[in-house]
Amino acid sequence: MPTIKREQWSRHFAKWFRHVLTDACIMDSRYPVKGMTVWLPYGFKIRGKILQILRYLHDSTAHQEMLFPLLIPETSLDKEAEHIKSFEGELFWVTRGGLTPLDVKLALRPTSEAAIGPMLKLWIRSHADLPIKLYQIVNTFRYETRATRPLIRVRELDSFKEAHTVHATEREAEAQVKQGIEIYKKFFDSLAVPYKISRRPDWDKFPGAVYTVSFEQILPDGRTLQIGTVHNLGQNFSKAFDVTYETETGEREHVWQTCYGIFAGRPLVGALAAHGDDNGAVLPPTIAPIQVVIIPIPYKKMDKEINKACQEVASRLKKADVSVEVDFRKDMTPGSKFYYWELRGVPIRIEIGPRDIKQKEATVVRRDTLERQAVKTNRLVVTIKKLMKTITEEMRQKAWERMNKRVYCVNSLDEAKRLLRRRAGMVEAPWCGNAECGHKLEQEVNARVLGTPVDSKEKVKERCMVCGKKAENIIRLAVAY
Repeated sequence: MPTIKREQWSRHFAKWFRHVLTDACIMDSRYPVKGMTVWLPYGFKIRGKILQILRYLHDSTAHQEMLFPLLIPETSLDKEAEHIKSFEGELFWVTRGGLTPLDVKLALRPTSEAAIGPMLKLWIRSHADLPIKLYQIVNTFRYETRATRPLIRVRELDSFKEAHTVHATEREAEAQVKQGIEIYKKFFDSLAVPYKISRRPDWDKFPGAVYTVSFEQILPDGRTLQIGTVHNLGQNFSKAFDVTYETETGEREHVWQTCYGIFAGRPLVGALAAHGDDNGAVLPPTIAPIQVVIIPIPYKKMDKEINKACQEVASRLKKADVSVEVDFRKDMTPGSKFYYWELRGVPIRIEIGPRDIKQKEATVVRRDTLERQAVKTNRLVVTIKKLMKTITEEMRQKAWERMNKRVYCVNSLDEAKRLLRRRAGMVEAPWCGNAECGHKLEQEVNARVLGTPVDSKEKVKERCMVCGKKAENIIRLAVAY
């Protein structure tokens, strides 16, 4: 793999990303259907770690996992006109069963609101049945017509986690949106992935939603990537599918709904982009399939003693619930093994050679900084456990610092154009809140309006960058994937 330093990623990120996915044996994009890729064993293990965190966060907040069918009848999709209209150009259709034409066309799931609606109508009778908090991890399909990119722009979103909740009141649904946002914050924090949270403009919200909140990350090439979304659906879908419940006073009301989704591939892109370097991937310990790799340094007649010491260290680490592997391969030099595991992003490397045996210690190397330290073998387990926490915290801090340096506050259209033209990152500008000004901004700067900050409490004192009227909020713009 060519040497590409972090400061050069604005020009070489796409090339670096393809190399890491391929050479680190994460994915193979040569599958003969455009926009669909194969998870290789190492990448599949990373995917499993990501899903494990998502499951934990949802299970611990009273969500229940279940599974809906892949196929959705056209009759169900037709019930929510606004929703299906937005997806009609992206649907994959099944029109025949064997040689027999189907009476009703079946769509491969683009998202699951239309699949869940008819079932909620059967399950919900009264207020006692609410709230309902479900989630599933499934494959969704969208016929992407633009240039596809592995994990970034695909036609099969495998491992798509979507949560769907149902409530008796608008207030409860609004509280659930906030909980969904908090779940995603904890998730991305655990991966040390930085983000900005924005409320999407009305013209770019999820079809059928009252409003949409999105998590955005700035990638090394200056573009932003949407890594998660949370939607308040209000009563739009419950009215379309006539999902009602009996109130405590005996009246019938339509339920209130929310949904929020993450495609597991996007957080992996985020982690690789936030932490990688010219040596390859740098994985946070939370999602690393192998947290520690042990490399024996061979020396004449001490090989048996060195290998035994490596096995003993590995055994102690495994008992401490650390994922560890010893690389005993004889057809590779220690240096080649260093490169091999650095490319794959293993957080910690332990080297044990003749000098280490004599001094009853081991050499510990951090993947994120490549710093080396000698650690006494009787302190190795404690040191490694502590070091993994330190690595995660420092990776998170550095990633946030790098992202924040690429967020620019501007007051002039020319400055916004200049920054976005050279893909500097994300631009924040004063905005009157008028959709006409928002559309004009997108056209003028040739970028996408991401929305307005969700977590900002500061009052905007400037004037709208487009019309000159008093600004009501900050608007975020970026060249987006």
